[in-house]
Amino acid sequence: MDSNRNGIALDSAGRDSTALDRIDFITTGDGYRIAYRLDGDARRPVLILANSIATDHRMWDGQVAALSEHFRLLRYDMRGHGRSDAPSGPYSLDRLGLDVVELIDALGIDRAHFCGLSLGGFVGQWLGLRAPHRIDRLILSNTAAHLGPAPQWDALIRQVLDQRDMTAMADMFIGNWFPPHMHDAQAELVEGFRKTILATSPEGLAGSFAVVRDADLRRSNALIEAPTLVIGGHDDTVTLASHSEAIADTIPGARLVLMPGVHMLNVERQDAFVDTVLDFLEAT
Repeated sequence: MDSNRNGIALDSAGRDSTALDRIDFITTGDGYRIAYRLDGDARRPVLILANSIATDHRMWDGQVAALSEHFRLLRYDMRGHGRSDAPSGPYSLDRLGLDVVELIDALGIDRAHFCGLSLGGFVGQWLGLRAPHRIDRLILSNTAAHLGPAPQWDALIRQVLDQRDMTAMADMFIGNWFPPHMHDAQAELVEGFRKTILATSPEGLAGSFAVVRDADLRRSNALIEAPTLVIGGHDDTVTLASHSEAIADTIPGARLVLMPGVHMLNVERQDAFVDTVLDFLEAT
């Protein structure tokens, strides 16, 4: 049995012998399970894809075929989402970042590229700051260094924990994520995201709202050294184009790409998104 440059054991066909394209789990240092999935040839460099709030690893399904031709993809369900555990109480950005570090430690991955969208982009910024030796290239999509004010997040936390019914949250997220024309033209795709929101744990969503409420990376991002690509949407009403511009202005040497579109650019502008990601990751 051989191993690749990331330390993952391979079988005779070059596949990861411990996790063959399936959902699996690790247990974090604080005792909770994180679900993950590996796709693609284990001999290729690893690209971690991190989900937005109220989604799971499947938000990247449409990009797997194209990206896995070049990378070994590691997708995971962020704490509080999908099949990962959803403990009660506020989460911290430190804890979400440590979940990624502990995940790659468990898989024997020394370094990887990282692409995070929205909440996943907050985690990417943390990794660039707190675990720079584990990140090769960093992609921060439709995210921000800070999203205030705090009272709006406190109100959302109270709402989701008091009501428990995720219908209103689903309406809010779908309205923020996709332009109106997609609701009809790609109704099945949009409905899939709605179902994921409805299945999200209220505790997981509330805990994640607390992460966004408390995160402020506006000054510390100047310390990120990894080559960084920032992607934003001209019409994003959640993380504004100005948020992307501010991140790119702060991280030394960061590249900024603004696309026509709203928040889920990996879905709305899939071809342009994938091309932009590949151009950046494969640049010499």
